[in-house]
Amino acid sequence: MAQILVRNLDESVVDRLKKRATLNSRSLQSEVKLILEQASRLVADRIRQQFADRSFSDSADLIREDRDR
Repeated sequence: MAQILVRNLDESVVDRLKKRATLNSRSLQSEVKLILEQASRLVADRIRQQFADRSFSDSADLIREDRDR
């Protein structure tokens, strides 16, 4: 599993994250992991919604067409 190191994070941010983790009965690492997972899902959902009404051509067809030239 991948790891992330965040340098130079403001101490007030760390304090807020620690308080949030304590309130949720989680470790700081678990709390930050959950926040990142939720945020990445939200971003992915927004992107999917943005492109939901569009249709895209099959890239394999485009590559095949280009090669056949």
